[in-house]
Amino acid sequence: MKEQTVHVNHLVTKSNLPVSDYVINPYIGCPHGCRYCYARFMKRFTKHEEAWGEFVDIKETDEPLQIEKLEGKRVFLSSVTDPYNPAEEKYQKTRGILQELTACDCFLSISTRSSLILRDIDLLKQMKHLTVSVSLNTLNEEFREDMDHGASTADRLRTLKTLHENGIYAILFLSPIFPGITDFKEILEISKDFTDHYWFENLNLREPFRSDILAYIDQKYPHLHDLYESIYKKKDMTYWQNYSAEIDQYCHTHSVSYTNFFYHSQLVRDRKAKESSARNT
Repeated sequence: MKEQTVHVNHLVTKSNLPVSDYVINPYIGCPHGCRYCYARFMKRFTKHEEAWGEFVDIKETDEPLQIEKLEGKRVFLSSVTDPYNPAEEKYQKTRGILQELTACDCFLSISTRSSLILRDIDLLKQMKHLTVSVSLNTLNEEFREDMDHGASTADRLRTLKTLHENGIYAILFLSPIFPGITDFKEILEISKDFTDHYWFENLNLREPFRSDILAYIDQKYPHLHDLYESIYKKKDMTYWQNYSAEIDQYCHTHSVSYTNFFYHSQLVRDRKAKESSARNT
């Protein structure tokens, strides 16, 4: 793992995500190295020759967070790295950010695949408006190990439970949902007693990792070849439409609080239209 420090002018950037106004990324790159990680595009803005997941840049800045700009805003930590990737244990950049944010009346959302977040329970409990999402898309540890270097499935569930028990709004982020592999009902059943809300996001495949994932499916799950061929080569959305309807029916029947992010691009368009309408009134 190559680690290096890089100087940046500031840590806060405007967000294009449908659930936040600003994002804070303490690191560039992520040692979790998820095979399906969309943030791989960040590599083209660096001079790294290492593969994604084999480098991490630690951001340094002379400027404190612009707390006044974040007041009353939705802040996401983080969008293109895991704020609790293994480098955080050593450099504690995320903890430093949280220390500054304790004085800010913002709506903070943290997303992670790591149990390291439990180190910062003392700061998390000081936040005025906080949600923490822990990503999980399987209970099969072999599949999880094939896909990422984050915490084990058991540790992620333990993390959610501990957050919930400490009064922190805990979200289980089912992402990405792999067709024919992710069993959302199984995950909801095992986590329902300590999860306040669920997010659902389907698997989107783009290069450079699209070919790798499809080759993996052919090798490990050959019976799913035709399904993945239909979805990711023929662009047939029928599977996702049916899966989305199944999620809706199950969650409504069992009174599960949830948000469906299957149609992320539509959510972004709706948000931009809403903001444009607000500016024109």
